[in-house]
Amino acid sequence: MSNPNAKKNKEDSNREVSDLDISKEAKTMIEKILGDVSKTSATKQIVIGTTSGWMTGFLTMKVGKMAAFAVGGGIIILQIAAHQGYIKINWDQIQKKADKIADKVEERVTGEGPKLLDKMERYVDKKLDKAEQLLKNGESRTRRWYHSITGDSSFKVKEIHIFLAAFGAGVAIGLASAN
Repeated sequence: MSNPNAKKNKEDSNREVSDLDISKEAKTMIEKILGDVSKTSATKQIVIGTTSGWMTGFLTMKVGKMAAFAVGGGIIILQIAAHQGYIKINWDQIQKKADKIADKVEERVTGEGPKLLDKMERYVDKKLDKAEQLLKNGESRTRRWYHSITGDSSFKVKEIHIFLAAFGAGVAIGLASAN
């Protein structure tokens, strides 16, 4: 039996040699066409410089558009899949990882880690965001809690509720940042 790996290695080495030949051919062809541009007339230098600059810019724009389209399209497809329920994203875990990375970056930049007040501020913000989400979703526990405080049996989220939650978050931030 013949060893398939030996054949594959031989093909790879042949392919490398042919790649080198093609690159040498292209290099010599470009040198024949352009030669040493610095020794040519100013007009030829301007034409060659303008043409090569335009080609570089044009290709960069085309490749950049394709890359932006691919990345943006991928993000949109992931968002649609998450919205439709095909993908479940654990936002709490993502937030925890982002907070850890932010803490490490802050420690490296400033030389000291985040202060206790900063951590408390983040904790309060997370809790307020969860409370706001419960209010928006109209959870029964939130309705009972709201009814027990206000005595109002019909609860609907109004702009004042969002304002009050934001006001509470602002007070918490102000208290945490006042040194």
